[in-house]
Amino acid sequence: MSDRRGYYTVDEVRAAEAELFKRVPAGMPMRRAAFGLAGVVVDELRSLTGGVAGRGVGLLVGSGDNGGDALWAGAFLRRRGVRVSAVLLDPERAHREGLAALRAAGGRVVDRLGAVDLVIDGIVGISGRGPLRPGAAEMVAALDVPIVSADLPSGVDPETGAVDGPAVAADVTVAFGAYKPVHALAVPQCGRIVLVPIGLRLPEAGLVQLDPGAVGAGWPVPGPADDKYSQGVVGVCAGSAKYPGAGVLCTGAAVAATSGMVRYVGSDTAVLTKFPEVVASSSISETGRVQAWVFGPGGGTDSGARDRLAEVLGTDLPVLVDADGLTILAEEPGLVRGRSAVTVLTPHAGEFARLTGDSVGADRVAAVRKLSEEWGVTVLLKGRATVVASPGQATLVNDAGGDWAATPGSGDVLSGIIGALLAAGCEAGWAAGAGARVHALAANLAAHEARDFGAPISATPLLRHVRDAVRVLREVGGGSQDR
Repeated sequence: MSDRRGYYTVDEVRAAEAELFKRVPAGMPMRRAAFGLAGVVVDELRSLTGGVAGRGVGLLVGSGDNGGDALWAGAFLRRRGVRVSAVLLDPERAHREGLAALRAAGGRVVDRLGAVDLVIDGIVGISGRGPLRPGAAEMVAALDVPIVSADLPSGVDPETGAVDGPAVAADVTVAFGAYKPVHALAVPQCGRIVLVPIGLRLPEAGLVQLDPGAVGAGWPVPGPADDKYSQGVVGVCAGSAKYPGAGVLCTGAAVAATSGMVRYVGSDTAVLTKFPEVVASSSISETGRVQAWVFGPGGGTDSGARDRLAEVLGTDLPVLVDADGLTILAEEPGLVRGRSAVTVLTPHAGEFARLTGDSVGADRVAAVRKLSEEWGVTVLLKGRATVVASPGQATLVNDAGGDWAATPGSGDVLSGIIGALLAAGCEAGWAAGAGARVHALAANLAAHEARDFGAPISATPLLRHVRDAVRVLREVGGGSQDR
């Protein structure tokens, strides 16, 4: 099993489909996709109503192959005893073979959907762009039953996941043959995502998500010959009199992430009170052995902070820069551009705009890749879907599975986690992607702990669950508790 899931562009999928069409009889790939779609709908009907026969399914059918997928799925559902009615949004361009199959199976074509238990969205496929047209948007807005989307939610951009107008918010999305970027970048629109293989031969993907088990299996843990130094020593330069909590959160996360040593540079006594295992010093030059640095959270942007950042970046060690450190770099990018040692920048959208002079825009992946290549650094763009780009490598994406980490101080925790992984010798892109995975899981665990999953959380309980998140992922990855 691969240690990562690939997401493929429209051009890559189209090329793989063209190759498939040469190997199999005409129409077979569509029927494979539709049969898989129908199977997912059957499972949903059983879950919703306890049965299949006699239940009602509506089809919203656009032109082209996506509509054909929905029509063929309707034909298969009719054979299972499901009542199927279809609205053809463009009757003159409806998929002829699919429509004939639906009618032959006893499905009906209607002007408006009546009472149904579920709707299949077959309005727009991966070739579509832009929001739903007014007629389709009106029909979708009127629905009050679960929606299963064929390949992607209509109205959501397949490459960027962007929504710039009316679009389907699906309960389930059935991906045909391959995952597309939308399935990672717009999970809230997609709902639960199910892959139906249709026989595509795909290349190495340029956009990937790390497998949770692989994150757990690769997480650094002590071996028989390890000591506090060999496991990685991370230096944390964060927090200030104005923002003392940033130092506590960032340092605490580094402590929780690995078994190595954490050195703290600063005057915040709260850090040592909270984490007595941390070794403190008053300046970077007086800090002992360090194998990676984290700089920026709550550290200020004055001349002193600028000099400290320049000192850290002047070393040949991996350095993660966040928060106030990014504000300094936005004014003086020469501090980091062209640096030969590993550098990781972890901006949110606002900080990204300050670094580049432009907003992230709809295509978050392209924007992050551009900054990474131009500056020669690893860039982690925060968000519900975190995007990590490193020069010359596949771009990583991590859907958080929730929005609980959107809280003050959460980014300070993320910086500490990734910094500890860098100190342990993990490759920069992997460290950022794996750190994002643990950070998101910790946030979700903290939310669950509140018993009422609708309750908000803060950065402190998120930090408290970092070790739990690592444990869960290590168990998924087959890691033992002792080595």
